[in-house]
Amino acid sequence: MRSLRNLITPLLALVLVACASDDKVKIDEGYSESELYRKAQFALETTNYGEAIDHLRALESRFPFGSYAEQAQLELIYAYYKRIEPEAAKATADRFIRLHPQHPNVDYAYYMKGLASYTADVGLMERYVEIDMSKRDPGQARASFAEFAELLNRFPDSPYAADARQRMIFLRNQLSLYEIHVADYYLKRRAYVAAVNRGQYVLENMQRTPAVPAAMAVMIEGYQRLDMQAEADAILKVMRMNYPKHPSLDEKGNFTGYKNFNDVDPSVWTVISFDLISTDAPDPTPPQPEN
Repeated sequence: MRSLRNLITPLLALVLVACASDDKVKIDEGYSESELYRKAQFALETTNYGEAIDHLRALESRFPFGSYAEQAQLELIYAYYKRIEPEAAKATADRFIRLHPQHPNVDYAYYMKGLASYTADVGLMERYVEIDMSKRDPGQARASFAEFAELLNRFPDSPYAADARQRMIFLRNQLSLYEIHVADYYLKRRAYVAAVNRGQYVLENMQRTPAVPAAMAVMIEGYQRLDMQAEADAILKVMRMNYPKHPSLDEKGNFTGYKNFNDVDPSVWTVISFDLISTDAPDPTPPQPEN
């Protein structure tokens, strides 16, 4: 993986130049529907997503009831996503869902909507530099979680369901880590009640996430600072039973003080899954209509 990162970094300048030079394409007014679609397909195949978007939008506007109209809308979602325009991808997915709720591939629109939110706060440079995403504003993570949940609720047997479930697990872990970062902030500022409340929220709502032992340590630290030793001892007893090797405990199980939660690497490399990392994720390209 490190060699892959080293390979990508020198190419960033070329990528940025390519994106900057992707000007709007002038499209011949005389193109037929099939010609527009064929040119859009060629642009997608050659990763010229800006040109693909121009041709797909022209196809939609000129032939709104044509034989390629619905497929063009699906491919427009994909083109926006690949061009790192998540809000446009989500808006296009929403429009497709609204216009074609019974379409056989509408689950793809739901999936891409969640996927667009999943990477919405990851910029171009951040895709190639390790960043702890759990320290970011959790709004997009919550939106993505809700959108994947809607996909699973509506289409539990969708080919995208398994990947959506895995992403929801990751997002839930990220959100739990965010709560710990906020608790850290409160502890540093001696807002102990607020810190305890954050830890308690993780214990009550985010069980089986990697943030649970840290949440316990936060609560013990906070209770001790508030001179609430009975409450601290109750949490400590549970922690000794379940996480005896946590760095806040010594060999005898005594609490030695809260230590920052650094035993999980929630870097951006676990977020970007299609182009660089995952071999198990479904192909995000639009499904083709059945003949």
